[in-house]
This record gives sequence, structure tokens and C-alpha cells, in this order.
Amino acid sequence: MANTNITRRALLRAFAATTVVAAPVMANATGFLRGAGDIRRIRMYNGRAGESIDMIYWVEGEYIAPALEEINYFFRDWRDNTVHRIDARTVDILTASHRLMETDEPYTLLSGYRSPSSNALLRSRSSGVARNSLHMQGEAADVQLQSRSVGQMYQAARACNAGGVGRYSRSNFVHMDCGPVRTWGG
Repeated sequence: MANTNITRRALLRAFAATTVVAAPVMANATGFLRGAGDIRRIRMYNGRAGESIDMIYWVEGEYIAPALEEINYFFRDWRDNTVHRIDARTVDILTASHRLMETDEPYTLLSGYRSPSSNALLRSRSSGVARNSLHMQGEAADVQLQSRSVGQMYQAARACNAGGVGRYSRSNFVHMDCGPVRTWGG
């Protein structure tokens, strides 16, 4: 009889291999993270909530569930405190872009998760807000850095070739998401 015991680590490796095959563009973002000593760290400040986060969320090939839960809370919709699962691929893109810019300054998070009602409110005020925004899926973030220009942030995110990158020069922020690879903005 064959041994049917599968370890958690073997299962995670198999899943990781199929994820890279299913989404090859994410390999570019995670490739920038490989030199991180098998550790991924996110540093952000949320001015709306007055909170900071500086944590390791991935070690030796595995996401740390309690860290991801804390990231979910940190990215919550500040208008109504709605918490939603944030796609770890978005956090990876943010982390890879941050690493490319070689700065210790934390991102300022302007918008993470948006509830449908918050998205509708913003949409009523601006034509630049998508009806089916990836913010409502927990797959996008709008960020800024004081030490880097919007152009530098945009180029770093584009270099990851792992999702959508929007440049909002007038508003001084960059949108990053884990959706299809595309760019926009001026």
C-alpha cells in the first residue's frame, strides 16, 4: 500500500509550484524578494487611523497567518471600520516595490480595502474611481512615500510586472494591485 501521508510543507510546496505556473507574472514580484533572506517585511503608516505596521509576514516560504490577519485589520476601510481579507499578492507587490526603492521609510497607506458603500461614495465624487474597484476585493492599495517621487514609485512597481500600477501625480500617490498587468496615469 502506498504511503498517503502528506506533510503540510509538501502540500505548501506543491501549491506554490502550481501558483507560479498559474500566475507567472507574480514570479517577477517574488523574484525581487528572493534576496530578502527568506523573509518578507511590510512597513506602513495609516494616517487616517493614526496607526503603523512594521512586521514580518512571510518566512522561509510560508505566510504567517497572524501577521496576515493584522495586515487585514490595518488595511480596513477607515470610513466604517470594515475588515476584509487582503490578498497576500498585493502585499508582496508592495514589499517588492519598496525593496527596489531601497528606502527604510514606511509607505503611507491612503486606501486599502474599500467597502462597496465607500467605493460608491468616492465614485460619486471622482470619475477616477472604478465601479468594480479591486480595493473592494482586498486586492489593491494606494500608497505614497515622502522620500520618493510618484514617478520613482511607479517605475519600481512597474518593474515587478505583477499587477496593475496607476500613477496619480496630481494627488501624489501610486495605486498597486494584484490584478492583470496593466499601467495607467500621468
